[in-house]
Amino acid sequence: MELVYFLIETIVKVGLVFGVLMGCVAYLTLAERKILGRIQVRYGPNRVWPFGLGQPIADGIKAFFKEDVIPAKADKPLFVIAPMISITAAISLFAVIPFGGVIEFFGREVSLVIAKLDIGLLYVFAIASLGEYGVVLGGWSSYNKYGLMGALRAAAQMISYELALALSVMGVLMIAGTLNLVEIVQQQAGWHWNAFYHFQFFPFIFYLICGLAEINRTPFDMPEAEAELACGFNIEYSSMKFALFFMAEYAHLVAVCAIATTLFLGGWDGPFNLPPYLSWIWFVAKTGILVYFFIWQRGTFPRLRYDQIMRFGWKFLLPLTLANIFGTGLYMVLTG
Repeated sequence: MELVYFLIETIVKVGLVFGVLMGCVAYLTLAERKILGRIQVRYGPNRVWPFGLGQPIADGIKAFFKEDVIPAKADKPLFVIAPMISITAAISLFAVIPFGGVIEFFGREVSLVIAKLDIGLLYVFAIASLGEYGVVLGGWSSYNKYGLMGALRAAAQMISYELALALSVMGVLMIAGTLNLVEIVQQQAGWHWNAFYHFQFFPFIFYLICGLAEINRTPFDMPEAEAELACGFNIEYSSMKFALFFMAEYAHLVAVCAIATTLFLGGWDGPFNLPPYLSWIWFVAKTGILVYFFIWQRGTFPRLRYDQIMRFGWKFLLPLTLANIFGTGLYMVLTG
């Protein structure tokens, strides 16, 4: 019977997380267009339903009914599988991200996380790396030189910044002494947030920068540079296959912000204690603020040249993240 309860609990959690995530992805497209519109002194979508709230639904219907074109010389199996890899990897990241504490439901203790893994952060990096295959295979399988160039750029950029991304969180792991994301959050209780308490503010900034590069967001969106590559790795995609790449980008955006909240901003810990069943509110609020920052910077910073992106990653971020590891170790020795 205990196994049945566990299966039901897991299925409900998966359904809730998937539904909420897909809703966030849909309306993040509207939020980004609205925010960028205000930054650029213009209106965003405002025709479908009041305030344009129906625009994501209209876009989804349009994408679903558009003609699905596959190039004649494309590697068709890989061409079809590539966007599925990207969206599956993005959604799978949320399996280990804790949204809140432990609540009591019908006499049972229920943790607001799908899977409480002792190697949760290792799982995150492993699944995030798989998402790169979708981008690379999508560009390569299209049999298009612009798509191939975008895929090669994406591979080089993701590998370069993934190294700095992993090193930027090493200080948090040294302090926490665990890879379990739930335990990392619990150790930050009482406003002992890593970003402000253990001299991890600069690693927090490094993480956000590397996160932008990992998901190909401005100013690191060279794999999609339309001025040079006419859309890059997904140039030959249309209909729902293109939409899956688009959805994967926004799901990765939410995942990067959710992981930053977990590792550096105390997860569900907040300025004042809420009942356990409302603890997720702080998590959602912090993640939402970071998502807003990611959108805001897109309308603020210009795109970098590709050589500048690579030089910045290898010659600036990598040495600084290594220096942070040394500094964190020194801090731990001096403070006992």
